[in-house]
Amino acid sequence: MKAAQFSTFGGPEVLEIVELPDPHPGPGQVRIVVHAAGISATDWKLRKGLLSFGAGLPQTTGRDVAGVVDEVGEGVSDVAVGDRVFGVCDDGAGAAELALLTHRAIIPPSLGFIDAAALPVALETATRSLDALNVAAGSTLFVNGASGGVGSTAVQLAVARGARVIGSAGAANQGYLSLLGAEPVTYGEGMVEQVRALAPGGVDLALDVAGSGVLPQLIDLAGGAQNVVTLADFEGSKEHGVLFSNGFLGHAFHALAEVGEVIATGRFWLPVDRTFPLAEIAEAHRTSEHGRVRGRLVLLVG
Repeated sequence: MKAAQFSTFGGPEVLEIVELPDPHPGPGQVRIVVHAAGISATDWKLRKGLLSFGAGLPQTTGRDVAGVVDEVGEGVSDVAVGDRVFGVCDDGAGAAELALLTHRAIIPPSLGFIDAAALPVALETATRSLDALNVAAGSTLFVNGASGGVGSTAVQLAVARGARVIGSAGAANQGYLSLLGAEPVTYGEGMVEQVRALAPGGVDLALDVAGSGVLPQLIDLAGGAQNVVTLADFEGSKEHGVLFSNGFLGHAFHALAEVGEVIATGRFWLPVDRTFPLAEIAEAHRTSEHGRVRGRLVLLVG
């Protein structure tokens, strides 16, 4: 199969398309013919060597995938050959013609492969974070960095739970946040004052998606470190006693099977900003790392 791979850490130019042996599913796994694969910040951070999940070099890339099941492993009963599924590639090798999935779900009928491939990591991450904060009806949540893939997802899922959401984004994305159901503020200087103008007593909870060094302000707004979760500021979390949420502390893959109900009500929409053919994965990484992306980026594979 054709797959994206890098043999050294570095910029997008280290990515190359290579031929690798076809994978085959083990117990509990399925293999899919990949139609589309999402690009997330985790992908380029791994490529640069900023993150490590213990994999050596050369290393494949890509976690979000959507496609059609063509092989099933022992014990699989939830899906069958021919089913359209989406999920998280087990070995981080989703930017390829074939991928193995343990955590997967049937694609909701209203979604195509491109939209489905944008969802898994953002959906799991946002749900895990909201669960950690116990976001529920009646709570007021502030999301720092609300216009990207995870932020957009967190805003909508929190609104669906009945929460009031205030979100920060750049000036160009204020209207976009309003469409998602958030009350928008601009990040940077004056952000805290803008939030307090909307919520004079502060907020109940705060989620830091952007990792822009604002944890002290979020702690102040939310009334304590126990009411704040960060997805992007590991060093700051240690310094300020804030929970740093990652998949090693537990996961929320149950969200994959549950999102169809929210989509059906018309309360959830994660836009795909741009698509790229697999051969242009370097440009997709470059855009993810340096561009201003509204929603998600997706590779077209099959």
